[in-house]
Amino acid sequence: MARKRKGRDISGWLVVDKPAGLTSTAVVNKVRWALEAKKAGHAGTLDPEATGVLAIALGEATKTVPYITDALKAYTFTVRLGQATNTDDAEGEIIASSDARPSDDEIKEALLPFIGEIQQIPPKFSAVKIDGQRAYKLARDGDEDFEIAARPLWVEELVLVDRPDADHVVLEMTCGKGGYVRSIARDLGAALGCHGHVKVLRRIWSGPFDAADGLSLEDVLRMERTPELDTHLLPLEQGLADLPELKCTPEGATRLRNGNPGMVLASDVEYGDEAWASYDGKAVAVGIYKAGELHPSRVFNL
Repeated sequence: MARKRKGRDISGWLVVDKPAGLTSTAVVNKVRWALEAKKAGHAGTLDPEATGVLAIALGEATKTVPYITDALKAYTFTVRLGQATNTDDAEGEIIASSDARPSDDEIKEALLPFIGEIQQIPPKFSAVKIDGQRAYKLARDGDEDFEIAARPLWVEELVLVDRPDADHVVLEMTCGKGGYVRSIARDLGAALGCHGHVKVLRRIWSGPFDAADGLSLEDVLRMERTPELDTHLLPLEQGLADLPELKCTPEGATRLRNGNPGMVLASDVEYGDEAWASYDGKAVAVGIYKAGELHPSRVFNL
């Protein structure tokens, strides 16, 4: 018999402004403990030294994680010019250097090819799998010279926002799923002929969630295991913000909850579109709309 997981059956989102120095998983574990939640997960890993919005899903909200993972995200980051590191960030060893320092205009011009649909090679110190093993493990072992295949990335915007000094440039990027800011810094440095790596990284928003609205980890721990922390939970439905909502009939809600196609009220959703159904303001299911019914792919037990 499977062991029953301990904890509370709570569902929703908690947005944390992640501090530097902790892994995303460590923050999720602290939040899960603080809320005594049975189940928790996050929508998009941040590097340990990165800060900013970490959207943590609890309970049934974990079923909406893919929709936040797929949503646009925005980052501000500082690139250290003149140095390349083996990790493409400030944690690694310097492997190349240059005295060249591009002008602001040269940097702005070099940013243009990084906008739109681009091909990006993830850093070797990343969680990408190579023949079943994590790339960072292979890189740390140092006993295998391996290559990582380029993968597509949509970059909505990439702009220069500050130039504190000749050695540093602050950029802001809005991109889709799977973007590595460290790769942008590395490839920009290569394009400018001066090398580069990420020195500071902050995710300022992710889908509907904003770092400015997030709790600090100190606040989470201060309110741990108290009703006060529960008041900061956001509804599960916020994780579905990018999908159209369909209202369902009482009969439709019952059928959907049982995993069957259920009747939904007419809307401007087209045949074959993905949408979510609600009843009395609560999410019932996500699925594909077909001829007046939603065919569920995920059902919420709220």
